[in-house]
Amino acid sequence: MSPNLLYVLILLAAVAHATWNALVKSATDPLLTMAAIRLVGLLFGLAVLPFVPWPSDTALIWLGLACGANFAYHGLLIQSYRVGDLSLVYPLARGSAPVLLALTAFMAIDERLAPAQIAAVILITGGILALVIGKGSNRTAVGFALATGLSIATYSFFGGLGVRSSASVLGFQAWLEILTGLGILIFAAISRRGQIRAFARTSGGIGLLAGVLSVSGYLVFLAAAKVLPLAPVGALRECSLVFGTIIGAVLLKEGFGLRRITAAMLVTSGIIALAASAFH
Repeated sequence: MSPNLLYVLILLAAVAHATWNALVKSATDPLLTMAAIRLVGLLFGLAVLPFVPWPSDTALIWLGLACGANFAYHGLLIQSYRVGDLSLVYPLARGSAPVLLALTAFMAIDERLAPAQIAAVILITGGILALVIGKGSNRTAVGFALATGLSIATYSFFGGLGVRSSASVLGFQAWLEILTGLGILIFAAISRRGQIRAFARTSGGIGLLAGVLSVSGYLVFLAAAKVLPLAPVGALRECSLVFGTIIGAVLLKEGFGLRRITAAMLVTSGIIALAASAFH
């Protein structure tokens, strides 16, 4: 596959990521929609499992911690979309995660930022402030979105350490999909007992579509990251922030569209600069 085609696929994966978040936001039952998404992830993990090695003892510890953070992420994301707009929550949660991850890595394992990376963090922070200050900020939604960003940073941190101690990146991800999927499906089955059949008839297809978008987007990222430089791959992937904000402002008719789109572009620019600076 040509590099140009892979770059196009990464951009489509960014659209897919924003789209499945929009489907969760607009769902009649976000929890069952998320369960459908994780069902697709579970099936993917089970399909991959025979071809990957068993995680090491150290990787299993990080896997358990990453799973716990993943459960928190899914719960906080659902609650964020219940109280806030997609065009506010999505860029705020996704945009705050790299900053929080950088701070976590600095405090926990003494990973220090170069001056260019510090400038990128300032750019991201400026975009976030443009989202949270002024009209349309919704303090409750901002709080949940930032908590969601913290959970993303936490599972990314644990996942990163887990991958470093694992013999297979794909194997670690497969187990993460399986354990996360089982946990969320069990929780949904208990808390939505009696509602699953009706949901499957009316909205099950949408949930499964969101799951396909989620899993296929991640597979495209893995395929591209294997053969292409990570900086442009990561930069294109983070364009999902802009796409998500546009979907919320234009298609879901949420207010404050221009300010939120501008803020999302600032955050995206900062994330791109942060990713690019890591390779200089």
